[in-house]
Order: sequence, then C-alpha cells, then structure tokens
Amino acid sequence: MKTDSGSSADSDGPDHLKIGLVSISDRASAGIYQDQGLPALQDWFGHALSSSWSMETRLIPDERAAIEQALIELVDQAQCHLVITTGGTGPSRRDVTPEATLAVASKEMPGFGEQMRQISLQFVPTAILSRQVAVIRETDKHAALILNLPGQPKSIKETLEGLKDADGKQLVSGIFAAVPYCIDLIGGPYIETHDAICKAFRPKAAIRNKS
Repeated sequence: MKTDSGSSADSDGPDHLKIGLVSISDRASAGIYQDQGLPALQDWFGHALSSSWSMETRLIPDERAAIEQALIELVDQAQCHLVITTGGTGPSRRDVTPEATLAVASKEMPGFGEQMRQISLQFVPTAILSRQVAVIRETDKHAALILNLPGQPKSIKETLEGLKDADGKQLVSGIFAAVPYCIDLIGGPYIETHDAICKAFRPKAAIRNKS
C-alpha cells in the first residue's frame, strides 16, 4: 500500500479528490512481471486533472476476498471518492473483479459498463466478453464511485478519454467525462479537468463560475 500525491494543491481542502487504484493480477502481484495498470492510470490522471488530487494504490491477486477487502478499505477507511480497478473482468475462472465489486455495492451504475464496451467495440469484437461494472458504495457519512477498467494501458486511456479524430474532435465519449458530475451528486469534491484531455460534462446549473 502506498499513497502518491497527484497535485501540489491543498490536500486538506474540501475539493481535494482522493482516488483509490487497484491493479488485479496474479502474476504481477507475485512479481512475475511488472504491473502496467497502475502506472498507466497514474500517468493519465496526472495529465487529465487540473484540480487537487492524490491517490492510494493496491496491487493484489485475482482473489475475490482480497478484491472485496481492498475496495472496502479504500472507501470506508481511506475515504476515497473514486476507486478504479484494472484487470480481472474477462470470462476466465480467475476473473472475479465484477463479482467482488458488486458484492460491496450499494447501487449499480450500468451506463458506465455499457459505454466501456461500446468504446472497446470500436477496436475488437471480443469487447463483448468484457464484464466491467460500475457501482456506488455508500456508508453513513461517505460515498464513492467504483469503476472496473480493462488491464492494458492503451485500453485504459481509450476507456477514460474516449475516441477522437485527427483534429481532436470527439467521436466517442470516454467514461470520465461523466465522472466529475457523478462525484458531485454523491457528495464528493468538485473535480476539474484539462479539456484537451477530457472535458468534464455538467449541466449548466452545476458548473461553478471560475474566479
């Protein structure tokens, strides 16, 4: 377990976002090969977020009990507002990330999984084999959004950011465009992004006027 600072902004402020990142892989957690999921996520958030944030990471095997424990700890104890998993979402016997995620959920957010598969289907027909889910976990005083992402760095970027043409025009929306407003709605911090990477979408009434 470790905590990484993602921004030099005030980490104690009310709009500081805390992100939990969980990479799920038997071989990477055993040191057989180097994990790629956590570095890819850290790099993406480092470029995409303009508001204050930090992250806490986990690298664990494909064990349902371990995944559930990590998700519960990151939400209930570490007080993360957003938790992202990478890996373990396919149809094989060892792929149990969706089951673990649903087991700790208060409510499911099916639109995220639908859009993740829609993005991946632009590239490979086997995207229909992905079982990624998204949920909200709520406690008495805290709530967090939990998202299952794919394991490959290229797919992680495409899923979060979406697809653009050569001129930068958005062709397919990435899922992160909807994340800041979702975090608003569950009582989390106000997240701001660099529009060139991923423009956060909010209804006009929910947009803060920048001073």
